[in-house]
Amino acid sequence: MHAPARPSKLSVIGAGGVGVAIAYAALIRGSADVVALHDIDAPKVEAEVLDLAHGTQFLVAKRVEGGADPRVVEGSDVVVITAGAKQRPGEPRLALAARNAEILKAVLPGVREHAPDAIVMLVTNPCDVLTVLAQREGGLDPSRVLASGTVLDSSRLRWLLSELVHVDARSVHALMIGEHGDSEFPLWSRARIGPLLVREWMEEGRARFSAADLDRIADDVVHAAYRIIEGKGATSSAIGVSSARIVEAILRDERAVLPVSSVLDGQHGISGLALSLPTIVGRGGIERVLEVPMADDELARLHASAEAIDASLRSVGG
Repeated sequence: MHAPARPSKLSVIGAGGVGVAIAYAALIRGSADVVALHDIDAPKVEAEVLDLAHGTQFLVAKRVEGGADPRVVEGSDVVVITAGAKQRPGEPRLALAARNAEILKAVLPGVREHAPDAIVMLVTNPCDVLTVLAQREGGLDPSRVLASGTVLDSSRLRWLLSELVHVDARSVHALMIGEHGDSEFPLWSRARIGPLLVREWMEEGRARFSAADLDRIADDVVHAAYRIIEGKGATSSAIGVSSARIVEAILRDERAVLPVSSVLDGQHGISGLALSLPTIVGRGGIERVLEVPMADDELARLHASAEAIDASLRSVGG
C-alpha cells in the first residue's frame, strides 16, 4: 500500500486585506489542504484565523491555522508574501519600493528558516522589484520565486473586452505584460476573442475596435487599481482569487500558462529583472518563460518596463 500523500500547505504572510482575501479564496477554492496565516500583529492574525476557522464546515480546504510565530509557515509548499505598506490613492506602485523592501528583508529570514523548500510568491507591491530583491537577498533559485505579476491585470483586460463584445470572459484570450504597474501594456498583436484577433472582431460590417478604442481599454486596465483604491481604500477580492489560482497551478503541477512575474534570463534580451510574460507554471514554480513573438512597438514597451523596474531597484540599492 502507498503511504497517504502529505497534505499540501499554503502559508500567507501578512494578515491585511490582501492576505486575508488570499487565504479566504484559497480555503473556499480548496487551493491547498492547509492554509496558514502569519502576521507580527498577534491579536489581528489570531482574530482573522478564528474568523476563517468558524466557517470550516463550509470550506473545501481541510484546515486553517496561523499566528504571530513565524514557525506557522513550517512545512509550507508555497509561501505568499503580502506584508507591506498600503498603496496610497494616486501613488504609483514603484513608489512603494523603499518602504516595502525593508519589510521584505525582515520577513525573508523566517521563510528561509522554517520553509526552506517552499516556492515563494510575492504579492506585495511593487511585486516585480521585490521579486528581484527576494531572489537576491534570499539566495533563492530564480525558478522558485515569482510574483503574481499581471495575472490580475490580464483578468481585468479579459473582463472588459468580454463586456464590450458580450461574450464569456473565458473565451477572451488576452494578456497584459511587463511591469505590474504603470508601464504594463496589452499584447494586442496576440489578443483573441475565440479564434479571432481582437483587431479582427467585426460588428455591423466593420472593425469593432479602433486604435483609439484599444488605447482607452489599455488605459482603463492600467488605472483600474487606482479607481478601486480611491473608492474603497485598497484592492483585495480579485487579487485574492487570482493569487489562489496561481497557487493551484503550482500545487497541482498544472503547467498552466499564466503571466506571472519572474527574474528573466535573457528572454527578449532582458536579464536580472522581473517582468510578467506568459509562463508555464507548475510544481517546480517557473517551468519556462515563453518568448512570444511581439510587434516592434510592443518589444520597445517591454524594454521600457524593464528600465522602470531597473531604476526602482537602483533607488533601493538593489
